[in-house]
Amino acid sequence: QVQLVESGGGLVQAGGSLRLSCAASGRTFSSYAMGWFRQAPGKDRDFVAQISRDGVITYYTDSVKGRFIISRDNAKNTVYLQMNSLKPEDTAVYYCAAAGKRGPYRSVSEYDYWGQGTQVTVSS
Repeated sequence: QVQLVESGGGLVQAGGSLRLSCAASGRTFSSYAMGWFRQAPGKDRDFVAQISRDGVITYYTDSVKGRFIISRDNAKNTVYLQMNSLKPEDTAVYYCAAAGKRGPYRSVSEYDYWGQGTQVTVSS
């Protein structure tokens, strides 16, 4: 069992930055690939970024490439999402998730554990 707790969301103006954190419980954090998803009101939960167990491989959805950076610190059981040059269309609840199965880790169904989400609001 893995418990995930996100933090770092908030209200920011367009062009600003936020850093989301996701703290995981348990001693097997490094055995999970990690991902970030987001869900805007009335829309599906969409993939944002994922990172491999060792932190070497990352992948991003096209709309955030060059603006967002996913990273992890296995010693701290934490995954991060640095969000720069934020746009109003980035407004959503952001969720982190852990995947114990094989990838490619870009769909909701591939993840086993989810956090409760953190709200990100970008004003124009």
